[in-house]
Amino acid sequence: MSRIHYFLGLAWVAFCAMLVLGAPAARAGAPAPHPSAAAAGTGQEWFAQVKPRCNTVEVELTWRNTPPPATVDGQGFGAACLALGGRIDSARAVIDRLDPSERTRAAGIVFEVAHPIADAGDDRSAGPIMNMVVDYWPTHYMALYHAGMADYALGRRASARNLLERFLVEYHEADGWRSNAEGVLQELTR
Repeated sequence: MSRIHYFLGLAWVAFCAMLVLGAPAARAGAPAPHPSAAAAGTGQEWFAQVKPRCNTVEVELTWRNTPPPATVDGQGFGAACLALGGRIDSARAVIDRLDPSERTRAAGIVFEVAHPIADAGDDRSAGPIMNMVVDYWPTHYMALYHAGMADYALGRRASARNLLERFLVEYHEADGWRSNAEGVLQELTR
């Protein structure tokens, strides 16, 4: 190797050492960053900040490092984040910790977050979330519809029939939603 290669290698090592030794968090005894306290602001503001991390890989770390506000809407959006990340049982636990009179409101927030997914035609992904919403808000007609269609798509015929029949009791408009439900129910009775 030539002298220039030795010089460049030595310069690189010196540069890296300077970065490592000069970084405050890397010094011995420097405190590690700690998770932030519960987010200030509304649950909607918190959710807008963390939504990209509401996925199966990052959702638990997001919750641990940036918990939602301790308000009903904060917990509703927190449950929605967990649900989007596939943590339905954890989302239920968040809602269950709320006062019983506040659970429907929190479930409504979860529905509003997941509804565009179902409307885009991904009832299989939205189905578990919609089933959870129905558990807390049994007369929510759109959650009943999407949960029923998801169960139908997954071959859960009895559950699909039950949910879609309940949807028809709650929803009276003569439109595409109703005719789709009626068509699936006809197929389920064959």
